[in-house]
Amino acid sequence: MTMLIDMPELGHLDSKKTAALAGLAPMTQQSGKWQGKERITSGRSSRRRATYMPALVAIRFNSDLHQKYQEMLMAGKAKKVATAAVMRRIVILANTLLREGRNWLPYHS
Repeated sequence: MTMLIDMPELGHLDSKKTAALAGLAPMTQQSGKWQGKERITSGRSSRRRATYMPALVAIRFNSDLHQKYQEMLMAGKAKKVATAAVMRRIVILANTLLREGRNWLPYHS
């Protein structure tokens, strides 16, 4: 519900714009020759906060998102970075489902 209330644009934007609007797109910090780390900034912080707990649940119980999380950890990414990636996937998935007018169905192999 929070996603629909805070982001009425959901279902009408492409994936990159949706992630940026939710504050889950990595932005590079740089000035001249200096380049810092990429961080998730700007966007709607309330949306980012509302996506955190569902991401933790998805990491634990959704096999696809759990696998993606584990892959990122094995690649040496920090847990917060991997969690933010899962949060981004959840927002993009919601955008795609709304745009195509579909319901989410678990994948069964």
